[in-house]
Amino acid sequence: MVDEPTAVTAAFIVYLTLMLGIGIWAYRSTRDSSGYFLGGRRLGPWPAALSAGASDMSGWLMLGLPGFAFVAGIDALWLAGGLLVGTWLNWQLVARRLRTYSYLADDALTIPEYFANRFGDHGHLLQLMSALFILVFFLFYTSAGLVAGGKLFETVFGLDYQLALAIGALFVVSYTLFGGFLAVSWTDLVQGLLMAAALLLVPIVAIQANGGVVATVTAVEQGHPNLLAIGLDGDGTPLSWIAIVSLMAWGLGYFGQPHILARFAGIRSPGDVRAARRIAVGWSALTMIGAILVGVTGIAYVDQHLDGQLADAETILMVLANALFHPVIAGILLAAILAAIMSTADSQLLVSSSALAEDLYRRVWRPAAGQREIVAVARISVILLAVIAAWLALSPDSTVLGLVGYAWAGFGAAFGPVLVLSLYWRRMNWAGALAGVLTGGLTVVIWKPLEGGWFDLYEIVPGVVLATLAILVGSLITNPPPRSIGDTFDRFRSQL
Repeated sequence: MVDEPTAVTAAFIVYLTLMLGIGIWAYRSTRDSSGYFLGGRRLGPWPAALSAGASDMSGWLMLGLPGFAFVAGIDALWLAGGLLVGTWLNWQLVARRLRTYSYLADDALTIPEYFANRFGDHGHLLQLMSALFILVFFLFYTSAGLVAGGKLFETVFGLDYQLALAIGALFVVSYTLFGGFLAVSWTDLVQGLLMAAALLLVPIVAIQANGGVVATVTAVEQGHPNLLAIGLDGDGTPLSWIAIVSLMAWGLGYFGQPHILARFAGIRSPGDVRAARRIAVGWSALTMIGAILVGVTGIAYVDQHLDGQLADAETILMVLANALFHPVIAGILLAAILAAIMSTADSQLLVSSSALAEDLYRRVWRPAAGQREIVAVARISVILLAVIAAWLALSPDSTVLGLVGYAWAGFGAAFGPVLVLSLYWRRMNWAGALAGVLTGGLTVVIWKPLEGGWFDLYEIVPGVVLATLAILVGSLITNPPPRSIGDTFDRFRSQL
């Protein structure tokens, strides 16, 4: 704990006030569902890139990845490397095409609506199934963010975990409720910069506290030699190919994450994608390197200064910030952790509420609903979904990385193959898309609880493979898409 908790509290209050202020500003700029869900498609490269990155990385970047590096050492590079490649490929292969096609597909505001318009989903079954998967997997994803928030407030202020959880949820809900997509995107810009600063500063100061680079490396080698050997686990056993593939396969998940894809659809113009891609990939590389260094330098610090005792590896960044910095600076750094948590939880709540309001309420229950009614339903949905996610997060034994991993796999398998092929394959039809969504999502749900042998493989791998096969088979054994859909695809391709 820091010596001056009031200074830390003051830093938190200033930060949270700034975020709420952005939410109120965005509220005044939000008048319809297009503005609430996509910000009127007017994001520039910087907010688009950092919002995509910040909402992607979340609390797992500040807690989960440093914690994993703390127990696994530089083997965390397998995970980070897969994610960095996935980030680049997502911006390279998907961003510009999705921005263009989602607008041509009757200005689709959500991923389920894009699927429905792209494939002529007149009965709304594809849209309904997609929305249901979003709600299920995002509840786990949002719960991961709230778990991270609970750990933060519990560690810093000594609060009861459940009370800490409620406080974190309250602030996330507040500005998401007010400003929608604009509030989420512009707060993510601020939060992304703050996250990067924290992850670069903390390991530098930790190395100095350990006696320098050589002393840090020596301390880790003496106490945990296997943690600095790529391809070995903590006890010196070589990583299996299943373990390595599972770590690198996290990169496959990018193509199906609705909260990241929404940033692509909301970019001001397709011409802004190149600049946004460079910003996003650069930010991701810097922050993931910083997160791994936090974990590795933390190993030496804990051994030298805390007798090797750390109750929860996922709190290593908080421990270093508390121990190494003046209370005011520590408060700002800890606010960066809160930034990471909020930047993803807000995006997830927004996408989930859009699935409820736009894809279920308007399409299924109230087709005649007006714009104000849709936005009102979306705001009510934010509150409802936050309450359910908080209930799922009530156990303090939950791990951030574990919850994120399940939701990440679910989205990557259910939506990734369908989305990518929808942007490149003219022959793909409604039957193939529905088969892909159902096969990918259900494979993750079924595979996850199984153990041993092949079942130790991260569930996103079989999910993506089987979903891709289902799309190909489902499309080829059924009739080609209607001519109108083919003409729209040709028009889309001509604009690239």
